[in-house]
Amino acid sequence: MGKSNLIIFKKIHPKDIKNITACIIGMGLLLCILSCHHDSHEKDKDNFDVSLLTQGSELQLSGEYEAFVRLNKKYLRKAARMRYTAGKGLCYLNMAEVNVSAGNYEKARFFLNKAEKDLVNSENAYHKAILYDDYSLYYSHLKIYNKALESNNKAFYYIKQAKKTKLTQKLLPRLYVNKGIYYAWKGWFGTSLKCFIKANALENSAYTNCMMAQYYLFTRKPDSAGIYIARADEKMLSQKTTDVESLWVYYTMGYYYNEADNSEQAEKALKKALEINIKTRRTYSSHIKDVYKALAELYKKKNDGGKAYFYLKKYMEEEGRSDAARFAAMNKATEDFISEVKQESDWHKNDLPLFIALSVSVLTISGVYVRKLINKVQNKKNTLKKQTEALKNHVQTKQLEAVTMLAKKNDSSFFLKFKELDPGFIKALLKINPDLENSELTFCAMLKLRLSSKEIADYTFVQHKSVQQKKYRIRKRLNIPGETDIYDFFENLTA
Repeated sequence: MGKSNLIIFKKIHPKDIKNITACIIGMGLLLCILSCHHDSHEKDKDNFDVSLLTQGSELQLSGEYEAFVRLNKKYLRKAARMRYTAGKGLCYLNMAEVNVSAGNYEKARFFLNKAEKDLVNSENAYHKAILYDDYSLYYSHLKIYNKALESNNKAFYYIKQAKKTKLTQKLLPRLYVNKGIYYAWKGWFGTSLKCFIKANALENSAYTNCMMAQYYLFTRKPDSAGIYIARADEKMLSQKTTDVESLWVYYTMGYYYNEADNSEQAEKALKKALEINIKTRRTYSSHIKDVYKALAELYKKKNDGGKAYFYLKKYMEEEGRSDAARFAAMNKATEDFISEVKQESDWHKNDLPLFIALSVSVLTISGVYVRKLINKVQNKKNTLKKQTEALKNHVQTKQLEAVTMLAKKNDSSFFLKFKELDPGFIKALLKINPDLENSELTFCAMLKLRLSSKEIADYTFVQHKSVQQKKYRIRKRLNIPGETDIYDFFENLTA
């Protein structure tokens, strides 16, 4: 055996040995270059994540919505250039999160679905952790706490698999805070407290101390709450705290001082929360109604009926209305972003000629397959167009719900808001009979909302018989045939 090996070795020429050695060295260099390129690409992805998520969080928490959307449009293009699918998913996730916070749940779901498609196969466990964290926030806003906890548990599962970075260390305590909130709403106070304690041990910020105080206020333990209020105040002054978190600390502080009968400090803290809200209401609108309610309770305790009524009314307005100006501005910026999403199809389309040329030369792809690719792009565009229209319709639905709520409260601003929502309907009525009075127009508006006679009677504090008589008079004033359903008549009426 040894002899045959020796013979084979002797047959190899020295020149051949040099060639083999050079080949091995070349392959080694190629593998090294490929490895370095891969490492460089992974580093670029990490830098992309940190930069996008850090800047996005800062802009969102400061209420700078337009700048936030511009940032995500910029990074959406960058992700396309990098061929970084998960990067696009992070942009969609950012948009989902801000829409959840602002109460635009239809848009939030749209972006969550797009984010999930791009992140579900990501090899980065952190990506999946933040995806499911955002899902949990979405469900909690809808008060579906079991689903919120289910998503929160998935987020925990993936965060434990993720490598330790500044991003994962920042997310972990917030996952504990969210879990604590969900358990508190379910009435599992012992488990909830453990979650808040764990979060505070990990982060020890103004926000986590504030959440500890919130827990003790919620469970009627003001003395314990006071300890954490003081710590939250101290951290807020010594650390860099975002506007949104400062608002929440001041609100909690005002609530605590009100419970402790320190009206002066309560008023000071709540007024500070109102000041901050001016900057943050665009992205965190849900907080302000709680501040108004706390101020109403404060002035009620101080026997200041005028201010108590003022803030109670503000609270009721905030509770029952859809802020049309805020939604209009947000929808404009969000639709700009959606149009950017549409261009994603064009980015791929620009690569199509080269793709086809290579495919024809190498694989001899048939024209039928090419047609399928083009149809797929076109279908994607059509789907996005339909989704955009659905989002616009959702805004109108929310505004309609707000106007209906005003009708149910017999609010004096109902007719004015209805005219803003559907000016064509009022014009059509006046075209039929220019002599209609405001009270009659208001009644027609209620019928347009398909409120029943019983509902109108209950909301306007009149007898059911009176509503029936009004319907009869309106039929005569508008020449509505007896065989025509009055609700169908108003439904089909156009200017």
